[in-house]
Amino acid sequence: QVQLVESGGGSVQAGGSLRLSCAASGYTSSNFCMGWVRQAPGKEHEGIATINSAGWVSYADSVEGRFTISKDSAKNSLYLQMNNLKAEDTAMYYCAAGCTAAGGYKFWGQGTQVTVSS
Repeated sequence: QVQLVESGGGSVQAGGSLRLSCAASGYTSSNFCMGWVRQAPGKEHEGIATINSAGWVSYADSVEGRFTISKDSAKNSLYLQMNNLKAEDTAMYYCAAGCTAAGGYKFWGQGTQVTVSS
């Protein structure tokens, strides 16, 4: 059974940084496309960063240049370094794995809250 457990969320002032981690079990992360998705209150889910099995990465325009996705296959872990955080980055952040052709993910974590105060 695939399990994804996020950590590293919290409260930070605008301009600050946070690093989210996702510990994966039940599969080998090196074989999977993985990503981070966020959902702000009252808004739709937004895919913000993806990394595929070859290490190719992509970002949403809203986070390009500020966020960095990476993974450590030896630790079966996914990370999201978030710099220059803005109030609009406030959301629940989810780790996800197993990219689908429709642009979604097969597996999801429970999420970790990020709150940015201005």
